[in-house]
Amino acid sequence: MNSPLYAVEVERKEGENLMYVNFLGASFTPSIADFPEVMARTIDLLIENPNVSRIIFVQQRNYHYPFEQVSILSDIAQLYNFLMRQERVLSTEKLSLLANVSVAHGELSYLMTLLRQDPVACYLELNKKIKGYEEDISSGTVVGGDSSRLMNYIRLLKRVKGLLENTKLIKSVLDVIDTYSAGDRTVYKSIFRPDILPNFTFTRLVAQLPENAELIDQYKIEADNESITVTILKRKDDSRYLYHIMPPEYSLNEEHHMLLNLGRNVLLEHEPKAEEFTDPERIREVFFNVTRDLLNELAQSKNIPLTYRELNRLAKILVRQTIGFGLIEVLLMDDKLQDVFLNAPIGQNPIFVKHSVYDECVTNIMPSYEDADSWAAKLRLQSGRPLDEANPVLDTDLVFGKVRARVAAIQRPLSPYGIAYALRRHRDEPWTLPLFIDNKMVNSFTSGLLSFMIDGSRTLLIAGTRSSGKTSLLGSLMLEIMPKIRTIVIEDTLELPVDSLRKIGYNIQRMKVRSALLETTTEVEASEGIRASLRLGDSALIVGEVRSSEAKALYEAMRVGALANVVAGTIHGASPYGVFDRVVNDLGVPITSFKATDLILIANPIKTPDGLHELKRVVQLTEVRKQWTKDPLEEKGFVDLLKYNVEKDELEPTDELINGDSEVIKQIAGSVKGWAGNWDAVYDNIILRGKIKQEIVNISRKLKIPELMEAKFGSLSNDAFHRISDEITREVGLPISERVFPEWKKWFMVKVKKK
Repeated sequence: MNSPLYAVEVERKEGENLMYVNFLGASFTPSIADFPEVMARTIDLLIENPNVSRIIFVQQRNYHYPFEQVSILSDIAQLYNFLMRQERVLSTEKLSLLANVSVAHGELSYLMTLLRQDPVACYLELNKKIKGYEEDISSGTVVGGDSSRLMNYIRLLKRVKGLLENTKLIKSVLDVIDTYSAGDRTVYKSIFRPDILPNFTFTRLVAQLPENAELIDQYKIEADNESITVTILKRKDDSRYLYHIMPPEYSLNEEHHMLLNLGRNVLLEHEPKAEEFTDPERIREVFFNVTRDLLNELAQSKNIPLTYRELNRLAKILVRQTIGFGLIEVLLMDDKLQDVFLNAPIGQNPIFVKHSVYDECVTNIMPSYEDADSWAAKLRLQSGRPLDEANPVLDTDLVFGKVRARVAAIQRPLSPYGIAYALRRHRDEPWTLPLFIDNKMVNSFTSGLLSFMIDGSRTLLIAGTRSSGKTSLLGSLMLEIMPKIRTIVIEDTLELPVDSLRKIGYNIQRMKVRSALLETTTEVEASEGIRASLRLGDSALIVGEVRSSEAKALYEAMRVGALANVVAGTIHGASPYGVFDRVVNDLGVPITSFKATDLILIANPIKTPDGLHELKRVVQLTEVRKQWTKDPLEEKGFVDLLKYNVEKDELEPTDELINGDSEVIKQIAGSVKGWAGNWDAVYDNIILRGKIKQEIVNISRKLKIPELMEAKFGSLSNDAFHRISDEITREVGLPISERVFPEWKKWFMVKVKKK
């Protein structure tokens, strides 16, 4: 804010009037609570600008007074304005009717000054004056002997006192006001507590912990050599937890603040080009180096000593607050967060999060319009997708460091109060079946069966409601595809763990296609992407989410490639019939084509009895039979292989599966020597696969080696399983579990000892 000291600027944003007051160059830190002159100046400004809802004092840090606190001062400003302009309490004409003009004018001038500077002292002084004058009348010692005029004057003082007594400020302290003396400003410190934020960001942070809140948990986020404290609190009469975070940019000293402000001003002169955002990680790396050099030069010019660690820390903060996404990035560093929500109107709602342990939480972060608009511009540049009135929805992804998140942004006219965001944080490493066993989303038998189906090159749709874990489950099943098999992944928003799988040796090709929400972009339509995948050679095909017309192309791929390699994707649907209804009736896939689906896996959240928590569970695995013509439900085209037992909180095999009445499994077995017609051998192999997954979980828990359940080790384990199975098959004709498992266990324990 390049303005003279005390200059004022009022901006209207999203239905609110914000007042900025420049205190740059002031010799003191602006505080309504501490300084009478600051309170008086603020009240004067509120008289001139009565519709202001928030006030920001601009200095090295910004001091942000929210609506609740501003409204308390507005009360006083309205009262002062009423007394001076309507009641005209200082006018000679009025005072001449009430009391000795010179004495009353001096007293009321003093009281009106106190009203602006120290309303509590004004109230106390009014009490004192009224009591003193009433004693004068009762004792008959009225100066000048005109008791009637003095009585009128007392009535005026009582009227002013009554009006003051009805203000929010005096009401809030009335019970304890007698314990204060004139000039004691501690009374204001609990009322006027600004959110203090760096002036290189507009997003506010409520740093103080709320009073009367119960401490539930506290932990550190260790990310990118930064340690950030998270505190979980429970407030009375609020079913949600408070997620309180203290990012490093809010605990800097004044010198470091000054360096960041200077650095930000230099960097803002650079106009980013779209091509700079085609590789966000690369531009971050370059920008970090430039920023570090810039801060080093500024520190030297200002004679501010910086250690190497401090320099890197400040550079990271400046990158985050300029080309990055500010405190959103800090939140996404917490691997315990699943979702981050910013509701419209931005600036009037705190950020909400969904925590893996504490479910829905409200945070101490209040985003700003300026930052929200800045993020929208960056997302448009990074994704190459529009976000405007003609295209009010933007689906894209956000990647920095190891953090990956899906971002959905909406704006007017879809969001009548302006831009809003929902971010889904992906796990740093891919989910695996052992991890899902550990979290009870599936059990070991289910894991074994799914592994068997993937090896059997089946077509599979994973269905469920939003936030049911569909994409994570699909990612874990991709790990069950043998690395030697080429896999093509088609997504409109990059959510599946392609990069992680590529790093551990998978033969994988990603394709990014147009969002179903967009009508025209430079991106290839999803259906064309699927058809293109069929021309790229023999491959497993994974579709991130089936949303629209690409469903027809997907079923073309299923019918062409069903017996060659896995074809799998996710879709919204709460039941097998719900999936059929959506695919056939909503997305226009012919009934006969739907039969190309072999399996439908349903994942839905399960509510706890108290209604406060959700448990992610796979609740059903259903095979789709082919001997029906119109309705699979009526013609028994759906056969459940697994069903969720709510009492046991576990998936159980159905009688059809136990008795070998699964056409899909028979088809898989029919093409494997030794398995055709040998149900016991097939079932033995399913149990063997699950037993191996469970053993990984057991040993990981027992020895406290969590990395055994991660993707890298899972890939090694799958490779060892296939290699040992092949050796045993060549020796005895079948990969029987009593031979395979001991050999795998020997391999496993050797690997564990090396950990």
